[in-house]
Amino acid sequence: MPLDRRPLLVASVALAICVALAVLAFRAQATTQTRLTVFAAASLTDVLPGIDGSQRYSFGGSNMLAAQIEHGAPADVFASANTTLPSRLHAKGLCSKPVVFTRNRLVIVVPTSNPSRIRGVRDLTRPGVKVVVAGPGVPVGDYTLDALKRAKLLAAVLSNVVSRETDVREVLAKVALGEADAGFVYSTDAKTVSGRVSVIGLPARAQPTVRYGICVVEASGSEAAARAFVAKVLSGAGQARLVAAGFLPRAKPKPAKR
Repeated sequence: MPLDRRPLLVASVALAICVALAVLAFRAQATTQTRLTVFAAASLTDVLPGIDGSQRYSFGGSNMLAAQIEHGAPADVFASANTTLPSRLHAKGLCSKPVVFTRNRLVIVVPTSNPSRIRGVRDLTRPGVKVVVAGPGVPVGDYTLDALKRAKLLAAVLSNVVSRETDVREVLAKVALGEADAGFVYSTDAKTVSGRVSVIGLPARAQPTVRYGICVVEASGSEAAARAFVAKVLSGAGQARLVAAGFLPRAKPKPAKR
């Protein structure tokens, strides 16, 4: 190669490297600046913005949110209060394979005044006790039915149900306002109005397995950013936020070997 062409070649290579680096930087910046639409269970209302406050959230009953995704509603991430709904979306090719990102406990809440003197789940079978639950298909509603079946009290308690709500926060509100004597919610939701309700635990044999699943919506136009958001929820910092809010670790601790 003639000597006078070497500086030109070096300059061309340097220019190509600079262009490539600029493109990579632009893509990285675009990913970090993307504002996602996250469909999430109502019980996550107080914690997800603490993990990432830069996103646009739509909270509600997981079943309603899943139905909206099926009908083409624009969403990038779906965080459900169960694994059943995101798994169904995955089977239909509408979201990535869901992963469990946290767990919870089902509890009974009563107004702090507790006018019906409720002390345990069996008291919900007494005549005149007004019970509120979530409707069919809502994860907390399904967990409630599971718990009552486990306790062998399904028919007796359902006979006292006076209202079926669209999500867990609606159940909580009914009890906190004194419009019902008791309701079934997640322990994390009960903490948000601790001065207005009292919590009654379920017997261990009646406690359902409450697991939350998260997935990336396939129709998302920001897949890389959506996956980064899921990674943030699964990160150590994200998990610490969830635990601080009362959620359980995503997997049960293994018993110590003896």
